[in-house]
Amino acid sequence: MKKIVLLCFLMTCVISLHAQDAKSVFINIPDSLCPLLTKVNREDFADFLESKMKAQVKNKMDKMSEMKVLTKDYVSLQTTSLSNFQMKLLQLNDTTKIICVINTVCGPVCDSRISFYTTQWKELPSKDYIDMPGMESFFITPESAKLAAYNDARASLDFYLLKSDLSKDSNELVFTFTSPQNLDESLAKALEPFLKKELVYVWKDGRFALKN
Repeated sequence: MKKIVLLCFLMTCVISLHAQDAKSVFINIPDSLCPLLTKVNREDFADFLESKMKAQVKNKMDKMSEMKVLTKDYVSLQTTSLSNFQMKLLQLNDTTKIICVINTVCGPVCDSRISFYTTQWKELPSKDYIDMPGMESFFITPESAKLAAYNDARASLDFYLLKSDLSKDSNELVFTFTSPQNLDESLAKALEPFLKKELVYVWKDGRFALKN
């Protein structure tokens, strides 16, 4: 009897671990979180990539979507010509993983939304896992001689667009401040000396935090 109980326990552990790889988690994403793609579409993506084929399918809008990358913990998907989806499995503790999802729309300047979920796709409060950078985080306050130019350039921005990208090879998250791309060339050039190109966050101890 004890052997049967132990066997059942081990089988449950194996099934649970398998269900926490990116392929299985992505295939089982609720349709409400991936409205353009059916479950069959998602299964086809994985099958095509595993067969070394181009992973393209026709989505529900009768347009092409393409899976770019699939690893054991990462998915990158071009859902439309103007939008993409990224997903990363992150280790929360010794036994639990959570999902980080980034949906980006480029129209034409890119802007992203970050969400977090359990591996059963129950949404989690984002504030528990990251403090998002504000627009001021990207500005470099200059020396006093350049302060007037800085203030003039800074005044040209009254909107905040932020592109986010998960790394497929590490637990890093890169933020790119895209608002300047929506300015005319002269204003964007005036702003350039006062801006950080990007901010890199790293997943550590169950949260994303700014990398030192």
